[in-house]
Amino acid sequence: MTSAQVTALATGLLVFLGLWATVLVPQLIVQRARFGRVVPGRVAATAALLCYACLALAVVFLPLPGPHARQLSQTIQLVPFQWIADVHRDAAGPGLLNALSTTAFEQMTLNVVLFVPLGIFARMLWRRGFVGTTLLGFACSLLIEVTQLTANWGTAPFQYRIFDVDDLITNTSGAALGWIAGALMLALRASAVRAETRRGVELSGAQRLR
Repeated sequence: MTSAQVTALATGLLVFLGLWATVLVPQLIVQRARFGRVVPGRVAATAALLCYACLALAVVFLPLPGPHARQLSQTIQLVPFQWIADVHRDAAGPGLLNALSTTAFEQMTLNVVLFVPLGIFARMLWRRGFVGTTLLGFACSLLIEVTQLTANWGTAPFQYRIFDVDDLITNTSGAALGWIAGALMLALRASAVRAETRRGVELSGAQRLR
């Protein structure tokens, strides 16, 4: 991870803390009015969604181009899986470890990881199916790529991020993997609940026999 990406994450985290401090109290008031109590799960879900949105947007758009920034020599990349050729080109030598240490592989991995939480949220919070989640990931990724292609819809002085078809592929794959992870977590939670219920029934039966 580059220093620019670390700075972007730190900025996103600060923005999240500021927004959450603004949202938290009204949310607690609304919950008390609606449910008569604070619901920790809803508070945690709101915080997680807000944190993810802030960090993801920060990584995607920051840092903004400064007054002395240079324009890109390439603004569009339309070759699918070009990152594989970039890995071979950038690798210091043969072998898996050299390939995994390249910037191209790290960037591909980050693009996948970036959308995994979206897939988890879609499955666990919004109850979306696999196809719907995959389409949502593609739509969000396409919106980001078009925003970058248009220099943040004309608000940036020039295009400073590449429109990359590989980003569409890896982002969408990340959302799909996130859905699978969310489905597994729900299945494990349901299994634990069923096991706990069975233990409770067995204990009740044993106590009645006594």
